[in-house]
Amino acid sequence: MEMEKGMGMEMRAREDIEIGEDITPPIPPLSYALHHSFLHSHCYSCFAPLPLPLNSNYNNTKNHHHYYYCSPACSTTRVVSTEELHILQSHHHHPFSSDLRAALRFLQSHPDDRIAGLLTNCHKLLLQEDDEFAATIREGAKAIATATDMASASAALCLVLTNGVEVQDYDGRNLGIAVYPQNFSWINHSCSPNASYHFFLSPPPPCCPNSTKLRILPQHIVLTKGDEVCQDNGPKIVVRSIKRIKQGEQVTVTYTNLLQPKQMRQSELWSRYRFICCCERCSASPPTNVDHTLQEISSASLDASSVSSDQNVYRDYAIRRLTDYIDDAILQYLSFGDPELCCEKLENLLTQGLLYEQLEGGEVKSQPTIKLHPLHFLCLNAYTTLASAYKVRASDLLGLYSEMDEHLLEALDLSRTSAAYSLLLAGATHHLFCFESSLIATVANFWISAGDSLLTLSRSPAWSEFARWDLPIANPPLLKHICSKCSLMDNFKAILFHREAQNADFEDISSEFLDCVTIITQKVWSFLIPGCCYLRAFKDPIDFSWLGTSKYSSLRDVRPHLCCTAEGHGYTLQERMHIFQLGVHCLLYGGYLASICYGRHSYLTSQVQNILDCEECLINDSHESD
Repeated sequence: MEMEKGMGMEMRAREDIEIGEDITPPIPPLSYALHHSFLHSHCYSCFAPLPLPLNSNYNNTKNHHHYYYCSPACSTTRVVSTEELHILQSHHHHPFSSDLRAALRFLQSHPDDRIAGLLTNCHKLLLQEDDEFAATIREGAKAIATATDMASASAALCLVLTNGVEVQDYDGRNLGIAVYPQNFSWINHSCSPNASYHFFLSPPPPCCPNSTKLRILPQHIVLTKGDEVCQDNGPKIVVRSIKRIKQGEQVTVTYTNLLQPKQMRQSELWSRYRFICCCERCSASPPTNVDHTLQEISSASLDASSVSSDQNVYRDYAIRRLTDYIDDAILQYLSFGDPELCCEKLENLLTQGLLYEQLEGGEVKSQPTIKLHPLHFLCLNAYTTLASAYKVRASDLLGLYSEMDEHLLEALDLSRTSAAYSLLLAGATHHLFCFESSLIATVANFWISAGDSLLTLSRSPAWSEFARWDLPIANPPLLKHICSKCSLMDNFKAILFHREAQNADFEDISSEFLDCVTIITQKVWSFLIPGCCYLRAFKDPIDFSWLGTSKYSSLRDVRPHLCCTAEGHGYTLQERMHIFQLGVHCLLYGGYLASICYGRHSYLTSQVQNILDCEECLINDSHESD
């Protein structure tokens, strides 16, 4: 939790630390609580997914609100008190339900050292009597005050809200809340951090032994005995470097989404933690290239004086309208199960923009068109949703029509549009990553998603439809198409089996990757995008160096027109091989970046390995069948 200047709660490197190295051993929590929605699917102690069938010998089934354990060991280390059970049953609808249980458990496990050297932030969180957030905290504190006095209950709850982190599973879902001791909780926030963290929901792998030394220490302050009362249970956390860190340099992580512009980050941090971030990125004047890009909008035919003398008011209004429109489109998909309408609304916005209606004397005076920069944070959200929605539409079609007919071709068209948006999202965020290297974890996820989407496209059963046309479309053989121009495959295998990623390799590997994917993308991009007007405005989804030049005007002038259908055109073995090669490159590079952020035995690197292993199995199966 970021501290005020002079308080000294910060952690600095004991020694020089290279990129992609563990900074801490696996750290067990001081207190933790599983979210109510996961009580029936995950272990109440370690948060690991429950094995099926459940074993009633060490699971509680005596009350309506069941909680379960994955093993006898977890059932003995995570004993539920009567007070905690009461909160579990009576306050599960409270906004801070998990925080209440974590705060109560913290009080019960730290009777003699209740603060454990952590900041409570009570004076800020409870400052305003009429503040809704403060009122919710006071209401929650009353629920746990039966086990202690009101002051201690308020302090414990504030401590959890200030220092607690959301424990995420391998799919990025928030499973619960956990509070860790000073050697993690004293690591401050930055919007350009040099470290990240990840969780172990089961015993850590051999690559991350508990004997790993702590490579950070506080400045001028000795850690208190709060570290000594941790029990070796619950979800463990490991901090890892994502940049080179010099001895004595402060170690930082992020508490917010780094792909948000400054104003949104500041608002979120103040709402949750009551501090204003003054990191280098937030303090930059003018704003950094990334922050400028994430919030840039344009207005075709806009006369500033005709709209407002205050451009900030105009910008805020435009962003609110655009945000509401995108949120409504996403709602159509996620809540109402209508991915087709979602795609239509989002692509209309991206292509045409929104009209800004200015009223004067009860009449509309002008209607300038508000458009987003293609790397605006709302566009990135739209690309993410569109990639998913098109994928779902393709999957639905394949599920409904298993016979070889025109529906398979339509499913293939939807799949390639999904792959195109995934590739655009990866390329766009990679462009931002070149200016802000702390985006590495996000970029790793997007490259892996793009690779998976491209390989899914190359494996689509719809390709078999072209056998009718005597086109030689077979399963692409992975081993015969490993790129000879870069060392991605060799480096990824070396990381998996021999060593961690090295800082010295990073620039060379990234350069090789970009050279290869740029060449391959030029061969397949026109095949991926014929069904989408917006995507056709992009000549290259990887190279965004043209932004800010005269070429950018072409995106502002995109207008919907009849989309050509490339039925039968380009559906060749060569196209399929190029898609396959591009997918493999994206997977390998995403896996390489993930190994830097999370280690070579992380879930993401294992996911990449499993996908590629599966491809080799498909090859063997096809050869055996031949």
